[in-house]
Amino acid sequence: MGRVPLAGPAFRHPAGAPTVAGMAPLPNPPAEPADDLDSYVGLAGEAAERRARERGWTTVRSLPKGAIITMEYLTGRLNFTVEDGVVERCWKG
Repeated sequence: MGRVPLAGPAFRHPAGAPTVAGMAPLPNPPAEPADDLDSYVGLAGEAAERRARERGWTTVRSLPKGAIITMEYLTGRLNFTVEDGVVERCWKG
């Protein structure tokens, strides 16, 4: 049985095959707050959460040191690692 080339003049799209024109539009996520993430380090966890929400972060997540989390990026989310009630690390997504 002969092989069908995937490119070149002999290649033809099968009927009904998706095209770029038929794809969903690219998402246009809202802009994230312009914020100095290092400014949260050393703050009390509750004060850091309050400040983040006041500055426009839509989701704020405080995590204990060593917590196992998923690493998907979520626009507008700010993450804190908190130990003994104090922020040790801050990152977005």
